[in-house]
Amino acid sequence: MSRVARIPVSLEKGVEIQVGESEITVKGPQGTLRQAASGLVHVKVDGGEIHFAAADESREAKAMSGTMRALVAAMVHGVSKGFERRLTLVGVGYRAQAQGDKLNLSLGFSHPVEHHMPTGIKVETPTQTEIVIKGADKQRVGQVAAEIRAYRPPEPYKGKGVRYANETVVLKETKKK
Repeated sequence: MSRVARIPVSLEKGVEIQVGESEITVKGPQGTLRQAASGLVHVKVDGGEIHFAAADESREAKAMSGTMRALVAAMVHGVSKGFERRLTLVGVGYRAQAQGDKLNLSLGFSHPVEHHMPTGIKVETPTQTEIVIKGADKQRVGQVAAEIRAYRPPEPYKGKGVRYANETVVLKETKKK
């Protein structure tokens, strides 16, 4: 069995889990998340803990047990506390403004960029150069952050662009004659 799958996932206050044959559903204060269940993994809810075990001794079942445990642990954390990604805009005139479910970006193009948020994802702009993306689904929050960053990734000479808050951009030296 996977080493990751041996560690049980503890349920936090206010989080409910339902394990079906084809789907695992986790409900909490931040929302409801669903994950397709694998037939290679046995999931057992024991009081306030969730245990995962491989259905057989195959390599795929052992690997999938650890994967399912990690996915369900992220779901439990997401519906209880939520996930957050921070982006910063570096560059003269680069601005962001949140308006409901859309994000208006001014990134040095001849036109403004408008990004619509999917359901379950909220966006805030504490300052004009800072973007905070929040949601219960870890994968969706990361995907939306990556899509926004892809509009203008940091360039290697001046470092201008959209970058993650904890990202370090290694600057190149300019060409010499």
